[in-house]
Amino acid sequence: MENQVKVAGHPVHPLLVVFPLGLLSTAVIFDILYIFSNRAQWNMVGYFMIGAGVIGGLGAVLFGFLDWLVVSSRTRVKPIGLYHGLGNLLVLTLFVLSWILRRPLPTSPQTDAVLVCIGGLIVGVITAWMGGELVGRWQGGLNEGLRRDAPSSLTPAGLPRGDGGSDRRRFDKPAWAGAERRSRVG
Repeated sequence: MENQVKVAGHPVHPLLVVFPLGLLSTAVIFDILYIFSNRAQWNMVGYFMIGAGVIGGLGAVLFGFLDWLVVSSRTRVKPIGLYHGLGNLLVLTLFVLSWILRRPLPTSPQTDAVLVCIGGLIVGVITAWMGGELVGRWQGGLNEGLRRDAPSSLTPAGLPRGDGGSDRRRFDKPAWAGAERRSRVG
């Protein structure tokens, strides 16, 4: 299974996931900091992080959906990808709900807004694990012809492609050759 939407040879969905995951989980951390410090600026920053995380999450969901569409329905990856995607829609829904509940007074959210946010984080951890399973266990998003000695996706056309027998660069000595010279000096 290979991702369909790429930029410079890299799949877009995994590139976009890190921002909402980081922003939304950090918003929960700021809620916890507020609980212990009672300093309103933590909630204000968390409020804006939720907004940015949801916007980024919508992009990640879109590109994840485009990748999921091309997965064969005869594989175990298809239903796991579906649960992963639906779970992430739930995560975004919970954070949007928390954001709406905070909107009247972002510096002092109600308890239910914080609890919804924590619920979104818990579901997000589960769906992130599922995404890791898709990539790690079932190699979702990886090139079918992936090789350990494959060249960079940025290798210009026309140069040797790292097929195991040829490489763009030739080194007469291994990178650790300096250690050999140092041992002869002493």
